Amino acid sequence: MALRRGSFAVMALTAGLWVTTAPAQVIDLGKYPDWSGQWNRAPDGGGPRYDPSKPLNAQGAPLKPDYQALLHEASLRDQAAGGFGLDTHYSCMPMGVPRQMSGVSLMEFVFSPSVTYILFEDVTAHTRRIYTDGRNFPQDREPTFAGYSVGKWLDTDGKGRYDTLEIETRNIRGPHQWDLTGMPMADDNQAVMRERLYLDKANPDILHDELTMIDNSLTRPWTVTKNYRRHAQNITWEENNCVEGP
Repeated sequence: MALRRGSFAVMALTAGLWVTTAPAQVIDLGKYPDWSGQWNRAPDGGGPRYDPSKPLNAQGAPLKPDYQALLHEASLRDQAAGGFGLDTHYSCMPMGVPRQMSGVSLMEFVFSPSVTYILFEDVTAHTRRIYTDGRNFPQDREPTFAGYSVGKWLDTDGKGRYDTLEIETRNIRGPHQWDLTGMPMADDNQAVMRERLYLDKANPDILHDELTMIDNSLTRPWTVTKNYRRHAQNITWEENNCVEGP
């Protein structure tokens, strides 16, 4: 009987803890936009790339001369000869940002009071955590392929509901490339990615990501707009593992 009373006490204490901590986990979803469902890139007539408005082999990237001539052109020549060039993703290295935001991997958004998560089906696209609690960037933190993201929700039309998420991402780890051609990014972990995500006003099943990269491989910041399409029915999630190339 004493054992049973002790077990009941543990159960009661556990229940009490749930009751005590539950209010801290409550989020008013009425303040947030509806980004539910499953998202991937909107069809644009080509493969995944940094600037979806231009062909893969004509991105017009503002690369510094040494990155353009010595690295990217060499990567393209190697791929034309049957190699992989500078692309590291073929060997299951993580894509990293901004490449994993190309929409090639199915993704979903999860809101919490202090963090917005972007979850990806492809295991080489690491989970992104966007901290929206007002914190600053940490010092001396180990770089990661998804970087460290700080964001802010905005009500741009004054309707009392958030409609836009602004994000800045730093501490991005290399090596990484802009796309599958092996177009190189600088491997100094100094890249900065700034984003502005919002639903299309005419079509709420389209999400826009205005994305600007500041990187030491570039002569200037490079801004593009990526578009994602929502799937709200017959959603399935699969285990999408990377198989290393030969």
